[in-house]
Amino acid sequence: MAQLLDGKALAQKIQADLAQQIQTLKAQLGRPPGLAVLMAGDNPASAAYVRGKERACERLGIASFGQHFPATVSQAELTEIIHQLNQDERVDGILVQLPLPDRLDASALLNQIDPDKDVDGLHPTNLGRLVRGEPGLRSCTPAGVMRLMQFYNIDLKSKQAIVVGRSILVGKPMALMLLEADATVMMAHSRSHNLSSLIRGADILVTAVGRPGMIAADMVKPGAAVIDVGISRITDATGQSRLVGDVQFEAVQSVAGAITPVPGGIGPMTVTMLLQNTVSSYCERLKSQPGD
Repeated sequence: MAQLLDGKALAQKIQADLAQQIQTLKAQLGRPPGLAVLMAGDNPASAAYVRGKERACERLGIASFGQHFPATVSQAELTEIIHQLNQDERVDGILVQLPLPDRLDASALLNQIDPDKDVDGLHPTNLGRLVRGEPGLRSCTPAGVMRLMQFYNIDLKSKQAIVVGRSILVGKPMALMLLEADATVMMAHSRSHNLSSLIRGADILVTAVGRPGMIAADMVKPGAAVIDVGISRITDATGQSRLVGDVQFEAVQSVAGAITPVPGGIGPMTVTMLLQNTVSSYCERLKSQPGD
C-alpha cells in the first residue's frame, strides 16, 4: 500500500509554527500580520473558502481585513479598494477570491495588487520571478505540493514528473517549481493524446484537472508518487454527496508508492501556504523598517 501523504497533519504543524513566529515578531513590528480577502457575489463555495481562511487567520493571530461585496459591485470600486489596501501599512497580503461574477475582469484586478502583497502568487511579476528562479511570493497550491513532498522526503532530482492540468493557478506554476527542483517535467492535459501512456512513464504525477476518478490504477507507474490536486463534489445513488479527486484513490493506493487523499491532502496545504505567504510578506516589511 502507498504511503499516505497527510496534508492536514503537516498543515497543522506549519500553522502552529507560524502562530509562534507571529507572537515573537508582533512585539518588534508593533502589530500583527494583516490579510485582506476580497469576495464579490454569493458563490457558496467561495463563501465557505473565505470563512475557512478567516478562521485560520484568527487562530494564528493574523488580522483580517476581508471585505465582502454584492455581485453588483463595479470593476472601478474593486480597483479602488485594492489601491487603498496597497497603501495600507496594516495589510501584508491581498487576495481576490475567485471566481468573480462574470462581468468582472479578474485578470485586470489581480494585476492591480502590489506584487509584494500578492499572497496568491498570481501577479505577472511574481510569475515572472518564478520563471527566472528569483525570490518572490509563490502560488499557494503548487507551493503546498512542494512543501508536502519535501516533508515526506520524496526525491525529485532527475525524476520524470508529469503535471496533468495547465491552469495559471496550478498547472503552469507547478511545472516550473518541479523544474526548479531538478525534475524532468512534462505537461499534459485532458486533451493530450495517449494520456495514459504519458502518465505511466512518470515517477511523480500531479493531477489538477477536476474530473472525478479520471486516473485509474493501470495508468500509474508502480511506486510513483501521486499528488491529487483535483477536487469535485459527487452525489452517490443514495443521494449522499462527498468530495473526490481526479484519482481513483482506493485502486491507485495499491499501486503507487505515495499518494495524497482527497480531502485532507493538498487542500489544507493551500490555505497554509496562503498564511505562510502573508507572514513572509510581513517579515519583509519588518526588515525594511527604519533603523534596520
